[in-house]
Amino acid sequence: VIGANISIPGTSIGTITDVDGNYTLSVPRGSVLRFSYIGYDYQEIRITNQTTVNVVMIEDSEMLDELIVVGYGVQKKSVVTAAISRVSAEELNTNRPSRVEDALKGKVSGVQITQSSGQPGSDSKFRIRGIGTVNNSEPLFIVDGMEVGGGINYLNPVDIQSIEILKDAASSAIYGARGANGVVLVTTKSGEAGKVQVNYDMSYGWQNPWKHKEVLNAQEYMVIMNESDINDSNKPRFSNDQISSIGKGTNWQKETFYKNAPVQSHQVSISGGAEKIKYFISLGYFDQAGIVGGDYDKSNYNRWSLRSNATYEVFEDLNRSFLNKVTTGVNVGYSRGKSKGIETNSEYGSVLGSAVTFSPLVPVYASDEDADRILADRPHAVKDKNGRVFSLPPSGFQEITNPLGMLNEPSSGVNNDDKFVGSFWGEIDILPGLKFRSSYGVDLSFWGFDTYTFPYFLASQGKNVEFSSVQSEMNRGFRWQLENYFSYDKTFNDVHNLSVLLGQSASKYTARNLGGYDRDLLETDPLKANINSAIADRKEERAWGGTFGHNGITTASYFGRLDYNYAERYMLQATVRRDGSSNFGSNNKWGVFPSLSAGWNLTNVAFMESRPDWFSSFKLRFSWGRNGNDRIGQFLYTSLMDGGQNYYYGGGYSVNQGDPSKVGEITGQMQYGSSP
Repeated sequence: VIGANISIPGTSIGTITDVDGNYTLSVPRGSVLRFSYIGYDYQEIRITNQTTVNVVMIEDSEMLDELIVVGYGVQKKSVVTAAISRVSAEELNTNRPSRVEDALKGKVSGVQITQSSGQPGSDSKFRIRGIGTVNNSEPLFIVDGMEVGGGINYLNPVDIQSIEILKDAASSAIYGARGANGVVLVTTKSGEAGKVQVNYDMSYGWQNPWKHKEVLNAQEYMVIMNESDINDSNKPRFSNDQISSIGKGTNWQKETFYKNAPVQSHQVSISGGAEKIKYFISLGYFDQAGIVGGDYDKSNYNRWSLRSNATYEVFEDLNRSFLNKVTTGVNVGYSRGKSKGIETNSEYGSVLGSAVTFSPLVPVYASDEDADRILADRPHAVKDKNGRVFSLPPSGFQEITNPLGMLNEPSSGVNNDDKFVGSFWGEIDILPGLKFRSSYGVDLSFWGFDTYTFPYFLASQGKNVEFSSVQSEMNRGFRWQLENYFSYDKTFNDVHNLSVLLGQSASKYTARNLGGYDRDLLETDPLKANINSAIADRKEERAWGGTFGHNGITTASYFGRLDYNYAERYMLQATVRRDGSSNFGSNNKWGVFPSLSAGWNLTNVAFMESRPDWFSSFKLRFSWGRNGNDRIGQFLYTSLMDGGQNYYYGGGYSVNQGDPSKVGEITGQMQYGSSP
C-alpha cells in the first residue's frame, strides 16, 4: 500500500510507505506502532526486538462508505446530525444516464427532479423538499468546492465519485444566503497512487416510445364524425361503402416517431500516481437522437466533456510538529454541448400535438394532381428530400397540420453551450490537527443559439412563413470565487472528539449577452444563412441587434462550525454564516444564518451491543436552522421610475417600490426524527 501512515500515537514520530509499500523508522523499544490507511482497518503492533515488521492491511468495507462530504469538510456517517443523503458512483451509473440529474431520479428521498420535456438535452427542475423560496427554488450546486451556475448538466456522470445532498436547514446553513433550497455537493474522481490505469467504457442503445396514445383509426373516425353530424341534425357525411372501404387510414404516431432512435456514450480515463503526485484525466462523448425528429436532424443532443484532476504533495516531514506538510491540487472541467429541438409542451401546433389530433383520413403525401394544384397556388409548400409534396390539412383544423410536413420545414435552430470550471487549491498542515486551506476557482460559460427560417407553407392558419429570417444570440457568464479557511480536529482521552472550522469566502458573477435578427435574405443556402445580407430596400425595423443586459452579483462571507461528539454516541453541531450581497439593500447589506443540531447514536450505546445483525444503525436527530436566498434579482432595494418618451417632471410612475432593508428571502426549519 502506497502512502500508508505509520506512527506512534501521541508523538510526532511517524512516516509513510513508499511506492513499493516499504518504510524505515527508528522507534524506542516498547513503543506501539499504528498502521493506518483510508479504507482499511488500522493495526497496532508493539515493538520489542523486531527489526522488520510486515503488516497486511485489511479492507474496512464499512469505512469506505461511512465518510460523508459536508460543507467544507467530511464527517463520519455515524456522527452526522443533519439531513444529508449520499449517492455513490456505482448508484449513479446503473442505467447509463445522459445527465447527472437523470441519474439521481428516484435515488434520494425528498428530492424531486422533473425534466422540462422529453427533448434530448432538455433541462430539469431540481427541487429538494419542495419549493423553498418564491424567486428561485433551485438548489445551490457545488462541484469540488466551486459554486457553479446553471446546474450540473455539463458534467459527465462517469466522472463523479459521489453526490451529497444537504436537505435541511442545519446542513445547508454553512452556505447561508444561498442554502434556502438545499445544496448539492458533487465530488469528482481523483487518482490513486499505484500503477497507471486506463479504462474505456462505452454503451450503445435504442429508444422507442413505450406506448402510443390510443386514437381513432380512419373507420372509427368516420363513424364518430357521422354521429356528430346526426347530433347536429345534419346528413351524415360518409356512406357505409366509404366507411367499409377506407381501411385503417394514416397512423400519424407511427409515421412520426423515430423507430430505434440511437443513443451512445464513450468514455476513456487515465488515472494513477506515485508517492507525491496523483492524477485523473478523462474524455467523454455522448450522443442522443430524439424519438421525434431525430431522423430529420431536428431533435438531437451531443456533448463532449474533458476533466483533469491532480494533487501534488509539495512537502512532508512527519518528524516536524510545525508546518510538516504542504499539498496542492487542481480540478479542471470543460464541456461543449449542442442540441436541436422541436416545439414541445404545446397541445396544438406542435409535431406531437398534431400527431395525436390530425385526421387519419389525410394521407402523408398529396396526390400528383393535388400536388400540382398546391404548388401552383403555394410555391413554398413543404416537400421532402425527394420532392414529394406533403398533404395540407382540411378546413377547420386551424393550427393542427401534417406532422411530417412540420419535420421537413426549411428551418432549423441550434443551441450551443460551452462551460469551463476550474479551481486551484493549497493546503498546509500547520500543527497536528490544524490545517489551512485556500482555493481560487472560476466558472466561465458561453451559451446561445442560431436559428434560420426560409419561406414555407403548411396550412392556412399559423403554419406558414412568407419571408426568410435569421437570428443569433450569445451569452457569457463569468464567476470567480476565493475561499480561505482553517480546520482543527482533535480527540481527547479517546472519547471526546472536537472539530472546528473558521473561514471566509468572496465571489463575483457577471453576465452579458448580445444578439441580432435579420430577414428577407438573399441567400437561400442554410449553411450561409448567418453570413449573408438582406435585401437592400428592407425597412429598418425588420432588422435589429445589440446587447440586452449586463448584470451581476458580488458576495462576501464569513462562516464557522463547531462539532463535538462523545465516543460517537452523543453529537452536537453549531454553525453560523454571515453573508453580504450586492442584491441586499443599503440598510441591510448583511444577513446572519445560524443553525444548531444534535444527535444520539443508539447503536453505540452499551445496552444496544446485543442487537441483532440486521439492526445495523439507529440514530435520533434534532436540528434547527435559518437559511436565505440572495438570488432575488437586482435593484429591488431602490425605486425605479419609468423613463419613456412621455416622461416629464411629476409624470412618471414607480415601476418598483424599493426597500432599502431588503435582505433576500429568509427561511427557517426545525426537524426531529430518526435515521439509520
